[in-house]
Amino acid sequence: MKPKLDNHNRTRRALATALAVTALTAPCAQAQTAEEFKQLKSMVEQLQKTIEAQSARIAELEKGKTPAAPAVAAVPGVTAETSPSLRTMEKVAAGEPVGQQSPITYRGALNDQQEAASRPQDYTLDPKYQGFIPIPNTPALIKFNAKPHLDMTSDNKNAGNQNRFVPAMFPLQGDANYGGGQQFHANANATQLRLDVRAPEMGGNFRFYYQNDFFGSGSDTGDMKYRVQHLYGQFYGFKAGFTYGVWEDPDSWPDTVDYEGPNAVIFSRRPVAQYTHSWNENWNTTFGVEKPDIYVDVNSGPNAGGSMLTQMPDLGFNTRYEKAGFGHLQFSTMFRDLGAKDALGNDHHVFGWGVNLSAGLDVTKKDSVQLLGVYGEGVGGMGNDTSFLNSDAAFNSDGALKALPYWSVAGGYTHRWNDKFRSTITYGYVNLDNSSGQDGSFYHTSQYASANLVWQLRKRLSVGLEGLYGIKEAANGVDSGDHWRIQIGMVYSLFD
Repeated sequence: MKPKLDNHNRTRRALATALAVTALTAPCAQAQTAEEFKQLKSMVEQLQKTIEAQSARIAELEKGKTPAAPAVAAVPGVTAETSPSLRTMEKVAAGEPVGQQSPITYRGALNDQQEAASRPQDYTLDPKYQGFIPIPNTPALIKFNAKPHLDMTSDNKNAGNQNRFVPAMFPLQGDANYGGGQQFHANANATQLRLDVRAPEMGGNFRFYYQNDFFGSGSDTGDMKYRVQHLYGQFYGFKAGFTYGVWEDPDSWPDTVDYEGPNAVIFSRRPVAQYTHSWNENWNTTFGVEKPDIYVDVNSGPNAGGSMLTQMPDLGFNTRYEKAGFGHLQFSTMFRDLGAKDALGNDHHVFGWGVNLSAGLDVTKKDSVQLLGVYGEGVGGMGNDTSFLNSDAAFNSDGALKALPYWSVAGGYTHRWNDKFRSTITYGYVNLDNSSGQDGSFYHTSQYASANLVWQLRKRLSVGLEGLYGIKEAANGVDSGDHWRIQIGMVYSLFD
């Protein structure tokens, strides 16, 4: 402390000398006007205030006190007394609790699904509100984040999609586009833009969230096609917009370098109206009324060539148990109407339903497990792999519409070697029971496996190396052969 105090004393003496010189010489300048003298006097007074403030700071240091933190406000006329958001940020800067830490462990996955998920009560994954700035004269904080993402891949043969690893799209042996030898690709389609607006000290756990990437229509072979991933508002447990359906569990996605993710996880993002009720600090239930994204194979059966239709929204709910140090368990269910008009103009409707059991468990401080098991009829269109196909329902050989039985299992295990390195192994299996009216080449099963090493090179820069394996089998028993991919992914986050 002594050198620091000496420096402050020297600073104080220098300022005092400057004050004295200025005060003595100013009146003697013959060219000075009365107005200039007033300006000099004002400057002297300002210097005096500066010296007094410096002296007070030195006195605090000598007493062993920490100087008060500077005010957050920098907008003229806006103070913590008039702006609730500035008061919030001052509390954050002072280390006071704002919001409540979610029991869910934020894993910081390379392909992060967790941040976009809404949370019950006033829970947040980041009670420090890293990267948020106050919106003056409002209770709201806002955070803009950009996550540039580059993927480089090498496949042992044509995977059917140069930018994604999707077993459902693998060409079958005998297809014209099968094989092709070693193939290299690179894309930045996983780059994301995110906008998060919160009001942590206003009742109701208000949140507005937006996120997009560039895997839009036509991105199978093209680059940077805009796609909205999330756009929703949340207030007092009510949520509306475009985001996760109640049947998806974003906290159960394994940490893969592959942006597409395992074949067996649920991918259900659509227009929703939801309400979350918290029974206590550990249990909550979300009810949803959602857009019926149905996928019917209208090219099946004897009267092929019709169109899809539905008479009601998808209805469902999930119930979650969350506990810090343990992780979470989620039970989800979905009920839906699946309809189609055949080529003769006849309407057909069948009932679809499904259950989804998922979990994210904190085994140790360095190890975590993600698990998922799904079974249902008419829910294949919400599977991550089968969502690329008309896999909810199909006509049988008698021309009757049938909800296709679907089941899948997935598991991931992550180990953190140290603060900079972690690894995840993942496996997924999907089974879709086909109708008697479908083509023999239609998808029946697929497998997905991956293992990676992720290097947290810097706080905001991650580099991952991953090996992937996949295989698809059609209803007639023909398969795609073994597909192998080596992938390098790099992600930089500006403000996380």
